[in-house]
Amino acid sequence: MNVMIDLCVVPVGVGVSVSEYVTACQRVLEDAGLEHQMHAYGTNIQGDWDEVMAAVKRCHEVVHEMGAPRITSSMRLGTRTDRDQSMQDKIDSVETKLAAH
Repeated sequence: MNVMIDLCVVPVGVGVSVSEYVTACQRVLEDAGLEHQMHAYGTNIQGDWDEVMAAVKRCHEVVHEMGAPRITSSMRLGTRTDRDQSMQDKIDSVETKLAAH
């Protein structure tokens, strides 16, 4: 089953700047070969359920390996069975409607 998620991984106890940890998670997603789009407060990811969840787990492992003693993450996820849909399809649908008015 395919899934789309919005993931925000926040290391706790590492100071104010977290870009180094975000970069590490982005590398995990790239290494996993998953379609993803970073945004200001997280990353949208799409792919096979098990592959996406394995990458989320790996992000936590990598951030802990970097010295973060604690991590809090939030994740919203969605699945569809009626048709295939990509992240870009969802964006295009709204942009088309915006352009019509």
